[in-house]
Amino acid sequence: MNLKVFFSKYNEVAVAFSGGVDSSYLLYAAKKYAEKVKAYYVKSEFQPGFEFENALKFVSDYGIKLKVIKLSVLSDKKVVANPKNRCYFCKKQIFSAIYKAASKDGFKFVLDGTNASDKASDRPGMKALKELSVLSPLKLCNITKADVRKLSKKEKLPTWNKISYTCLATRIITGQKINKHLLQRTEKAEKYLFSLGFVDFRVRTVNDTAKIQIRKEQFPLMLSNREKIFKKLSADYKAVCLDMETRNEQ
Repeated sequence: MNLKVFFSKYNEVAVAFSGGVDSSYLLYAAKKYAEKVKAYYVKSEFQPGFEFENALKFVSDYGIKLKVIKLSVLSDKKVVANPKNRCYFCKKQIFSAIYKAASKDGFKFVLDGTNASDKASDRPGMKALKELSVLSPLKLCNITKADVRKLSKKEKLPTWNKISYTCLATRIITGQKINKHLLQRTEKAEKYLFSLGFVDFRVRTVNDTAKIQIRKEQFPLMLSNREKIFKKLSADYKAVCLDMETRNEQ
């Protein structure tokens, strides 16, 4: 089965949209092949501002209807506790909200951008998608992450080479309680590193320490900006360190 065949069967769909590589391509394909499509973006404490801005630009550029759902994921104590399966509780909350909104708009089917490369063992949130009967067309059509990038490039989508960017909660060590301050501090730190030219990096929170993870080719950039970065992040963290184990390419 390919996406054209999929959308001939499911021709009126609600698409969970984050602005990332996978959901952007899925939304584009839905716009191309389905009879009726609407995107749903859940705006919570876990999404940085630039991701929301990118999502707004994408739907505007391609003439796709978007509904923004404001949701406080921190209202769930299980999410705040930050266990290993935090993503399950978060996804359950997010997709329940999308289903509720989509149902009011007359949609029976909710889609997400899970692709064939995503493994359930690595993603507790996939359990929540299954329980809620969310459909994952990319996975069903055996489209991998590499395929998504190739297809996106072919269609000249601006997201084809976008760096994968997980939610802010993934920066906080498992078991450390999540709060709004930690998330905002993370976003502020990463925004600063972006401004210096860093890409595909993370600023992890380990208790009250900022642990910076970068690609090996950006070590010279780190060294040339070491004092500035230390001074900037030290205003919000008790300690700042560089993880010597470099990030793998996405």
